[in-house]
Amino acid sequence: MHRVDINARDLRILDPLLSYPSTILGRERAIVLNLEHIKAIITAEEVLLRDPLDDNVIPVVEELRRRLAPSSATQHDVEGAEEDESPFEFRALEVTLEAICSFLGARTTELESAAYPALDELTSKISSRNLDRVRKLKSGMTRLNARVQKVRDELEQLLDDDDDMADLYLSRKLAGAVSPVSGSGGPNWFPASPTIGSKISRASRASAATVHGNENDVEELEMLLEAYFMQIDGTLNKLTTLREYIDDTEDYINIQLDNHRNQLIQLELFLSSGTVCLSLYSLVAGIFGMNIPYTWNDNHGYIFKWVVLVSGLFCAFMFVTIVAYARHKGLVGS
Repeated sequence: MHRVDINARDLRILDPLLSYPSTILGRERAIVLNLEHIKAIITAEEVLLRDPLDDNVIPVVEELRRRLAPSSATQHDVEGAEEDESPFEFRALEVTLEAICSFLGARTTELESAAYPALDELTSKISSRNLDRVRKLKSGMTRLNARVQKVRDELEQLLDDDDDMADLYLSRKLAGAVSPVSGSGGPNWFPASPTIGSKISRASRASAATVHGNENDVEELEMLLEAYFMQIDGTLNKLTTLREYIDDTEDYINIQLDNHRNQLIQLELFLSSGTVCLSLYSLVAGIFGMNIPYTWNDNHGYIFKWVVLVSGLFCAFMFVTIVAYARHKGLVGS
């Protein structure tokens, strides 16, 4: 805290046991940064990174060592950096932003490669296994979408406030505090990364007094943030497209289930109608099976044929009538 001049509240943002959203804070002598697994404090001369041996953080450490050239760089390296120089803190910030955008982009690509085939398989065959698989993928997509949204919102908030961006110019504030005319570009300034180096170079040439000049000039940082804002926004658009595809698949499945439900209802109607008609036929058989004396029972063979024929025709006619009425009312498909 004394070394980088921040308070305990800022330091809590880096605590892995506390749940803080993605944050980029500018302080007098440091930038406090919390982006997913990357938790760091960036000053005008050094980067303090938490958990540097973590599997996801090791590539960030290696990239920082590669891009942040040591102060013992040769004169040839310094002369080659004149056209593309940018403050130390911006180059460190660019490494972290590029790492987190690439990390979230890779997670999104993995999710897409698993989700689209699973959704297509579910569309072709609705089963408990496929439904559970899609449910897990949807849960993962929701969590990833929230993480990407937090990073995007933080970058958007910075871009919307010039004062917040001005607070990130640590070298400018340090140079102003030491000497207004001091050439502090010195040993800590080296070529920016090739990803948006040309943009930063144009911004540097357009505002040659970035460090010593107008404190409201934030064009260089604005171009840096816009580049990664567009990248994270593209990742968020991919997740939005995937969410829409999942919603469309769910709607299609619901339509299929409703159609199957309607078919079952129609089958139930046919079976119920047939049961009613057979019940009437059984009723006739039960009545004539009773031990009741009647005069025309002597010629029972002749009467038996007519009873069976008339009862069967009446039940069949009744069944056809019920089905025709249901079709007329639109209760079953034609």
